[in-house]
Amino acid sequence: MKPYRRRASTLAVRRTLRRRGAQPKVVALGGGMGLSASLAALRRITGDLTAVVTVADDGGSSGRLREELGVLPPGDLRKALAALCGDDDWGQTWARVIQHRFQSKGEMGGHAVGNLLIVALWEQLGDPVQALDLVGRLLGAQGRVLPMSAVPLELQALVRGHDPERPDDVDTVRGQATVALTPGEVQSVHLVPNDPPAVPEAVAAVLDADWVVLGPGSWFSSVIPHLLVPELLDALVETKARKVLSLNLAPQPGETEGFSPQRHLEVLGRHAPKLALDVVLADEAAVPDVSAREPLVDAAKRLGAAVELAPVAGPDGSAKHDPELLAAAYDRIFRMHGRIGPWR
Repeated sequence: MKPYRRRASTLAVRRTLRRRGAQPKVVALGGGMGLSASLAALRRITGDLTAVVTVADDGGSSGRLREELGVLPPGDLRKALAALCGDDDWGQTWARVIQHRFQSKGEMGGHAVGNLLIVALWEQLGDPVQALDLVGRLLGAQGRVLPMSAVPLELQALVRGHDPERPDDVDTVRGQATVALTPGEVQSVHLVPNDPPAVPEAVAAVLDADWVVLGPGSWFSSVIPHLLVPELLDALVETKARKVLSLNLAPQPGETEGFSPQRHLEVLGRHAPKLALDVVLADEAAVPDVSAREPLVDAAKRLGAAVELAPVAGPDGSAKHDPELLAAAYDRIFRMHGRIGPWR
């Protein structure tokens, strides 16, 4: 396990990646800003990209639309589409438009334009996949966005110490928005219903992929939920694709506060003990010395994976990935650990 050397400039990364013609089939799973970061990186290195997005969000504009209309929560799907927009004027204009939120004290306040557009097409077409494909064509999205399930899901968590006055008690916490910010220690999560149907196109994409990318993102509310959809988990276990797990840059306040990098792997393994991985990607600054790296390497080995370190953090010091540095890391992993010869 060796850390990468930081590239001289992101412009050099971009030129290198554009010169290469290889097009691996990549499926990225997650939700929220973590998945958006991964997609913004992956679209720089492949034109054959599918995002499979969690549909358990119950907060904000998505929660309101879900409650009023009984639809899938559109917010994480919208964010994924925005991340797949190109860097040209058309792509960046549409990315801003669908992310725009109305500012008012009335009923429209807080709603995102993209959420309303997606829900309108769902009602018009009656098919969530067809509607998302149409939105993607309108935006010129460089990839496809699919929900992981065609039914809205509720995330529930068992949390120790959710009530500070009862630190040893384990309570059930309901709703993705609540789980993401819960005080206490999350023990496990599950979905309601507990055996939701996967979207067939998502299963097919995983089975046909060269690489599957899981994470980064909110661990219990965006990453692990994909492993709780039985048909999707079966596809992840059965696929011949190689699998890379991208770790977060830092623990998330509330949900994974105090977690070490290896603990993220341990809880993922408990939720999906049959799932094997090939590579675990971590930011080199998150595991700066041998004492921090050895436990991570041991935890990765238990999942069948090697650890790769790379400088993937943004320059502003926040817990956000730099898309071009992350693209360079994925590109190197695909070439070092992928199949010999050209992509299909």
